[in-house]
Amino acid sequence: MTIPRQVAIPTLVRVKPGAIDRLGIYAGRHGFRRVVLLQSEGLPETLPQRVRNALETEGIELLATHNVTSASFEEAVSLFQNLPAGTEAVIGLGGGKALDVAKYAGFLARLPFVSVPGSLSNDGFCSPQSSLTLNGRRRSLPAVMPFGVVLDTAVCLAAPESLWLSGVGDLAAKFTAVTDWKLAFHARGTPVDDFAALLSDASVFQFLAHPVRDLEGIRLLGTALMLNGIAMGICGSSRPASGSEHLISHALDEAGARPRLHGLQVGVATYLVSHLQGRHTELIGGLFDTTGFWRAIEADPFVRSEWLAAARRAPRLKPDFHTVLSERDCLPEVARLLSEDSQLRRVFID
Repeated sequence: MTIPRQVAIPTLVRVKPGAIDRLGIYAGRHGFRRVVLLQSEGLPETLPQRVRNALETEGIELLATHNVTSASFEEAVSLFQNLPAGTEAVIGLGGGKALDVAKYAGFLARLPFVSVPGSLSNDGFCSPQSSLTLNGRRRSLPAVMPFGVVLDTAVCLAAPESLWLSGVGDLAAKFTAVTDWKLAFHARGTPVDDFAALLSDASVFQFLAHPVRDLEGIRLLGTALMLNGIAMGICGSSRPASGSEHLISHALDEAGARPRLHGLQVGVATYLVSHLQGRHTELIGGLFDTTGFWRAIEADPFVRSEWLAAARRAPRLKPDFHTVLSERDCLPEVARLLSEDSQLRRVFID
């Protein structure tokens, strides 16, 4: 007999312009009267000030504010250890590093975490993992799904275009990730959660209806990335969101290639991997044309030799994580695609 599962999903979800100014109202409705704010360094001062004003207006006490300086396990633990007595919720504000650290500190303290993203560069603002560095290596550490997501679409629209494009690249990866997941099922019997896979695919198609950088496009991208984070929570795995394209990106990071936005690397790797899988290539390439993704990468191209080395190393990073890279020697195909594909030729240099 199959036993029904319990799945954690965010209780508080607001996706609209001006949401950040109502944060105090939302927090008060859920009984949070004493909170801590963990925020990204270098945010426009108006954002933290709007959060403080929103909390103060509703009589919610801000016990402490900390700037997150690194996405390290050590910093998350230190912030957890220094949470003031009586803290009822942890609010994370800004980019991925601050949100990952705030999420993990809240997880260690067993406190509700409210995610307030300042941009949409990846799906980490609503996922049950925290991406932190531990002993010099980036790892996805188990955490919990945010209690709340307060996504101000006007704030995210004002973020740099490169962060929007990074989110587009990370979202497109769901196509290749789900395909790799199904390959793993047929090759090794890796269980596939049908609903999580369906939700992951559907999240991308939702955005494809309006892949434009305006308030509606931000709403669709933010909702799609959020649903993909929930898909990971449903199946208890990163499989709905991460496949061979993420392995290539991680291999680039570990090789010490010039740091680039995660979603930009993943997006190019997604298009490359879609060729190897024989699925979704035209759809992904068209999305990248429409959004200006290719144009942005062409202005700051990748190095072909670094990507060949990353493709060689990628399947060894997680030997038990079956993907298309595990099925055959893909290096000759990768080398040919990087040199001959009309899209990839534009975004690589020797």
